[in-house]
Amino acid sequence: MAHHHGMRKKTRDKLSKSVRARGISPVVRAIQEFEPGAKVHVLIDPSKHKGMPHPRFHGRTGEVVGKRGRAFVLKITDGDSTKTLITLPEHLIAQK
Repeated sequence: MAHHHGMRKKTRDKLSKSVRARGISPVVRAIQEFEPGAKVHVLIDPSKHKGMPHPRFHGRTGEVVGKRGRAFVLKITDGDSTKTLITLPEHLIAQK
């Protein structure tokens, strides 16, 4: 019997790109920088598996706390608790 408890279960629609957005992501997304205190949106790029946050955080907005290597450390409120999220810049977009 197969077991279906992976991190990407039930994400067929959430982790799929539109027809025109498919293919390689722009390099600009991978080299973007954020200052501590900046607000960012977590929008998962399904073509990049490395540094991908858990799908429950897709669409959430958080605050950049620091940096670990190439990845950014975010502070996100999840209900009443505050979570720390470590993700690569490919999955982040600056809030306007």
